Amino acid sequence: MVKLTFNNFLTKGDPQETPVLIIGRLTNLLRIKYQDIKCKLEPRVTEDVFKTAIYSLHPSPTDTCSLYLNLATVAALPTKCSRHNTPSRSHAITRLVQNCSVGVNESVVIVCEKSDVFASGCAVARAFPLYSKKTLAVSNENITVSVEFVIVPSTNEVEEHVQMGEVTDEELKALEHAAYGIALTARIVDTPCNEMNVDYFIQEVDAIGNLLHIQPVIIRGEELAERGFGGIYGVGNAALVPPALVVLSYTPPCATTTIAWVGKGIVYDTGGLSIKGKTAMPGMKRDCGGAAAILGAFYTAVKSNFTENLHAIFCLAENSVGPSATRPDDIHTLYSGRTVEINNTDAEGRLVLADGVVYAHRDLKANIILDMATLTSAQGVATGKYHGAILSNNEDWEQFCMQAGQVSGDLLFPIPYCPELHFSEFASAVADMKNSVADRSNAQSSCAGLFIGAHLGFDYPGVWVHVDMALPVYSGERATGYGVALLTTLFGSYCKQPLLNFIAPEVDVKEGVPKKSRKN
Repeated sequence: MVKLTFNNFLTKGDPQETPVLIIGRLTNLLRIKYQDIKCKLEPRVTEDVFKTAIYSLHPSPTDTCSLYLNLATVAALPTKCSRHNTPSRSHAITRLVQNCSVGVNESVVIVCEKSDVFASGCAVARAFPLYSKKTLAVSNENITVSVEFVIVPSTNEVEEHVQMGEVTDEELKALEHAAYGIALTARIVDTPCNEMNVDYFIQEVDAIGNLLHIQPVIIRGEELAERGFGGIYGVGNAALVPPALVVLSYTPPCATTTIAWVGKGIVYDTGGLSIKGKTAMPGMKRDCGGAAAILGAFYTAVKSNFTENLHAIFCLAENSVGPSATRPDDIHTLYSGRTVEINNTDAEGRLVLADGVVYAHRDLKANIILDMATLTSAQGVATGKYHGAILSNNEDWEQFCMQAGQVSGDLLFPIPYCPELHFSEFASAVADMKNSVADRSNAQSSCAGLFIGAHLGFDYPGVWVHVDMALPVYSGERATGYGVALLTTLFGSYCKQPLLNFIAPEVDVKEGVPKKSRKN
């Protein structure tokens, strides 16, 4: 088990006792002096060794140089950064920490500009997943990794006076809360369904509610059917553990805006009667990644003094096979009142999310609704392993999401929002719509998102954002905690937290538009 601590100063340590990894872009490493870093290196590393190591680095895309055995290492991040990448190079930071960590109490020193502090700290948090069922001959004690920052001035001269400020203790709290949320999210996603079914997921929600002094609302089992949640009920009805809609609500005084985050929480997805193949099913424990991310982000946002009404809605079900499983050709009535002909039981996430977003609008009166889901494998084809797909009815929020992705390291890229061309893919002769597209080559990820938006209504006057993060939710065989840093940054303007305010897109909190477009 690894515990992360964050410091805005360098603690003194001998590499022999506390190994150290120093990470930064080469241009930033060249700007620091040995005097700035010697407290982490003495007495093992001299100034000449340090300088020689820095000048020997040739990142392509990264490079490392040992300063003292494997106990003191300096690492250079990629030199190039395209406009669709994060300037923090957070993915490279995670890999370097994973590769260079020695598995004892150690320090990671990040040399960066202040604008990259949050993404860099979150990147380190992703390197230490918590879930493991390995049996060890000797049980390891808890390990502490101290993440420390050396802030260099921005290369942008216009903003240099802003960037040179140090990171305050109050600002570091945002990192502490986000790191907790990322670890929580990754642990839930990594946990198999026999330990993370709907019951156990509700326990995780309840535990976070207890930490925040919030009592969750739970609608479960036959009550879902009685109240009209045909999507969630139909998907989860065949499982031994019944499905649920669970809500955490934070309602501070003087709030003027109501925001809802809706997460897909399919704790396991067999595909239902449209069953997945033997190579496609392993890994489907990750299908609750959207709900897990929203749980971690909700904790982080509330602990960061969120100023508006915030609801986290978890649409929980196991898409299983059994006598009461939904059949292709069945027709379900969803919470919106619209009927859906099932032509693919493996397109289940959109059904549970449709119920969730309508509940957010109808019952909670949310005027900003964001749903997050491991919705389609087509997302990976459209935007790849690192960029989630963003679909929105609002161009400003599409831009906010891309900005937040670059600043946080949880990258996003837009996919087409065009219901007048794409929604016809769901045409049904006997119901309001089918649940899976007719043509799988026609903007499949966009269509899947539009199915959710159709139940909210394409004339919905508020902001609707859909994030498909099917591939970014994991890397290799481990969860990444994707989504926590993204949501925390995206809604940073809604928090009384100086670091989040510093990096967040400049949103007018009351109007939900860019500040520059306000009418005076």
